[in-house]
Amino acid sequence: MAPLNVRIVSILALAGVAACTPSAPEPGTRSGQPLPAMALATGVTRADGGKDLDQSRVVPLREMSGDVELLYGDPEVAGQVFVMRIRELPGAVVPPHSHPVDEHITVVKGTWYFGFGERFDPTTLRELKSGTYAFAPKGTWMFGYAPEEAVVQVHGVGPFQIHWHDGAQSLNDPDAGVTFRLKRGDSVASARGSGRIVEGYASGTLIQYEIEKSTGGRFMEYESELRAR
Repeated sequence: MAPLNVRIVSILALAGVAACTPSAPEPGTRSGQPLPAMALATGVTRADGGKDLDQSRVVPLREMSGDVELLYGDPEVAGQVFVMRIRELPGAVVPPHSHPVDEHITVVKGTWYFGFGERFDPTTLRELKSGTYAFAPKGTWMFGYAPEEAVVQVHGVGPFQIHWHDGAQSLNDPDAGVTFRLKRGDSVASARGSGRIVEGYASGTLIQYEIEKSTGGRFMEYESELRAR
């Protein structure tokens, strides 16, 4: 799962990541083919200290500086059990998508809203408070929303690929200007606050931007809700 702030075409060798990696997201895809699920993450942390699969571990819940913490295993490896935590920014919409493997979801911080279907329909979202568990069988179309920051813990058996129902794009696409009205670095404001654009994500008619506040912290906002400063 992951934001419009979750994330398309690959490219993190996750098994070797040892710390938060602020690598630039790769371009998106319009074709909708399954792709590695975390490729547009702006930070991935190997939170288990790089332990081998047969080593014990305890990984406390803590503040996350990046998008993803890997707690066990590698989601890209076929047949390997994995556990990870995903931070959802305030205002983040996860467009309709599916996975080729079963997905087990537990909300560990905040409140996450979750729905099933091929179209994003806010009226069908179900409230998942901290401690709630949800299960999505492989191939299930799903979507989500975080009104405020939330952290969801996901576990399953790889390869954890993602299939965006309507494809996906980011501001790194060569023709991003065709889809996005705004660009990286623009100063903008909305009811959630003001700041500068650091990334943009689009899937079908859903277009959102990741905004970094001048006071610190980030949030997501629809393009239609942003105004230039």
